Amino acid sequence: MAKKAKKTATKKKPVRREYTKADVKELRAHSKAKTPVARIAKLTKRTEGSLRQKALKLGIRLGHQR
Repeated sequence: MAKKAKKTATKKKPVRREYTKADVKELRAHSKAKTPVARIAKLTKRTEGSLRQKALKLGIRLGHQR
């Protein structure tokens, strides 16, 4: 019997998108509304880490648990 070649799982290369002025405005609005980071991530189609890093650079707070 001949051996079958294993199929290697290829990962997608991450696509990096710049934050537009509209994205920053939306992020500030979510911060003010105290929206959970997980929900913001789903709405903006960005990772939680990306959102937290951008918020840190902008000097705004995210992920309020009150």
